[in-house]
Amino acid sequence: MLDQIHLLAAVTVLGVLEQAYFFLQVIYARRVFGISPPNISGPPEFERIFRAQVNSSEYFPIFLAILWQAGLFFHQGLAAALGLLYLYARYCYFMGYRASSSERLTPIYFSTGVLWILIAASALGILHFFLSRYMGLNIPQLLKA
Repeated sequence: MLDQIHLLAAVTVLGVLEQAYFFLQVIYARRVFGISPPNISGPPEFERIFRAQVNSSEYFPIFLAILWQAGLFFHQGLAAALGLLYLYARYCYFMGYRASSSERLTPIYFSTGVLWILIAASALGILHFFLSRYMGLNIPQLLKA
């Protein structure tokens, strides 16, 4: 069974490490700009870093859920590759937002597109599972005929 999930597990660990990196960037920015918790406002440079981290944290549970669904029900390799692409896009988003609020747009649109592809793969995989399990329809086999 582990050979069916090892790529998903690796992408999950990389995602957690990326989130930790974003958290550390906020801690560092708090020190640089003298902003003590629980304050969340300060110079625009701090607020952009803070917002980038919060936005990334908000999307992370969604990413994990659909990464695993797409990997388990559709194809582990494709889901893992899309997961790596998503993590790279989120890194670009974070760095872009850190520099300027306008530089976050292209990476956020790209990462959202990757999420939609993962959602589609998840939905197709789950649909195939239900059709084959409860209705006896094997779609790939029907398409080959």
